[in-house]
Amino acid sequence: MNSVFKRFIIELMLGVFIAFAIHIALLHFASLSLFENKIIASYIINTLLAIVIFSTLYLLRNKFKNQLGFLFMGGSFLKFFVFFLFFLPIYKEDGSTNRLEFAAFFVPYIVCLIAETLGVKRILND
Repeated sequence: MNSVFKRFIIELMLGVFIAFAIHIALLHFASLSLFENKIIASYIINTLLAIVIFSTLYLLRNKFKNQLGFLFMGGSFLKFFVFFLFFLPIYKEDGSTNRLEFAAFFVPYIVCLIAETLGVKRILND
């Protein structure tokens, strides 16, 4: 396994773990329910999608080096598609999406996006 790929996995897992711990701690200190709004599913799905997207980009890095940016954007669209297909209908069951529901999906999304961006940057610099 290449060092770029290993570094991505380590940074992703560390970032997701820290973000999840802070997220849960903030919910706890605000006396809010810790595991509502599909927070665990959101962290897991965003992490798995980040691994799949980065793995795909890593495998295609030599063949499609000039198109990696577009493939990366396609991965982001895939994540949004998953959000709109699976999470948004659940969040909108009560007629609206509140800040806690929004944060439950977009905090792990942003953490994974940052890790992916740094990983793709390293691929392009190699």
